[in-house]
Amino acid sequence: MLSRLMVLLLIVVLFFGVDYYVYHALRTLPESFRRPAQWISLFFSIGSIVSLVLFFLIPGLQGSVMRNFLMTMVFTNLLIKLFAGIFVLLDDIIRLGKWVVSKFTSSDVPAQVSTTTPQDAAPIIPRSEFLIKAAAIAGTVPLIGVGYGILLGAHDYRVRRVTLRLPNLPRSFDGLRIAQISDIHSGSFFNKRAVTGGVDMLLKEKPDMIFFTGDLVNNIAEEVADYVPIFQKLKAPLGVFSTLGNHDYGDYVNWESAAAKTKNLQDLMHAHKLMGWDLLMDENRKIVQSGDEISIIGIQNWGRSFSKHGNLAKAYKGAEDAPVKLLLSHDPTHWDAQVRSNFQDIDVAFAGHTHGAQFGVEIGNIHWSPVKYAYKQWAGLYQEKNDVGKTQYLYVNRGYGYIGFPGRVGMPPEITIFELKTV
Repeated sequence: MLSRLMVLLLIVVLFFGVDYYVYHALRTLPESFRRPAQWISLFFSIGSIVSLVLFFLIPGLQGSVMRNFLMTMVFTNLLIKLFAGIFVLLDDIIRLGKWVVSKFTSSDVPAQVSTTTPQDAAPIIPRSEFLIKAAAIAGTVPLIGVGYGILLGAHDYRVRRVTLRLPNLPRSFDGLRIAQISDIHSGSFFNKRAVTGGVDMLLKEKPDMIFFTGDLVNNIAEEVADYVPIFQKLKAPLGVFSTLGNHDYGDYVNWESAAAKTKNLQDLMHAHKLMGWDLLMDENRKIVQSGDEISIIGIQNWGRSFSKHGNLAKAYKGAEDAPVKLLLSHDPTHWDAQVRSNFQDIDVAFAGHTHGAQFGVEIGNIHWSPVKYAYKQWAGLYQEKNDVGKTQYLYVNRGYGYIGFPGRVGMPPEITIFELKTV
């Protein structure tokens, strides 16, 4: 406990120093700029420090809606001070340069002419009104972005359409429509009506089959209790199939016992059953239509940097002869790590996990998000030819929900509609 308090004290002191540096610079603004800029700065400074204290002292906040908003307050304050601080620092560098120049130029004045005292000899170099105004304006950019992300971006569901042409697809499955959602993170939701709207949007697409690729909750099974009636509405003629993500196992909670953690996972699995979802725990299902069949394979979470619960060899067993194999695997790193190397007849893998970082830019051919520096495959469709000349596909869904920051900026929540076609 003492070490936690020391860490908290160190962070608070650091925050206070950065906040004071920017706040002090804003004092030089004209009156019309100064008051609102300082009040906004002060509000987020105090709010972030209070948020940190609450987060450190109340362990039960982990994974909750309150925790997300507290951390958003801290994150927003950091962004405001970072954006504004860049211009303040630039102004100080320029002032330092002017001060150094004045020191050298003042030595050229004849000694008998100078009547200044040592104190008078240090010139007062005023701040640049332009740069400090720029600092105040720059500080509002993250504030506007965060506000938009929470109020509008969090539930701005978008339908993305993807056609998958598979050479071995049986004729009776030509035109099959599959809907995919991923990363619901029900413990983060704060607008039940908007969540329901997303479900209704998916149902209007009338898919033949629905896939959910993991992370139903943030940490504990009871987070989804209020949303079971909403996701229970997801129905499709050929079924709703789901799998688990890294957050579903309760790995990020300090459980009182191993039995409590096991019970939590059982409760989560029961929630899938209550919603009518066929949870695939390292197993597969044959989908038969007009005498033809394809296989749906689902494994538990298996990730490069996260928990490796899944067993693809076990899940694959019995699906060897299916002409088309579709895999539900939460973490996209699984595709390169195991699927493409060891299971080269799996046609398409469906994943999620990355959320597209809930922040990015996707305009035309420009696709960027900071998550790309952590994940080779982070959003959208990827394809690679394997050693036997077969093209394998991976689709990474950008996620239905959110975690940490309770919003999205430039990376809206996604409902993907796939149409399978023969070549």
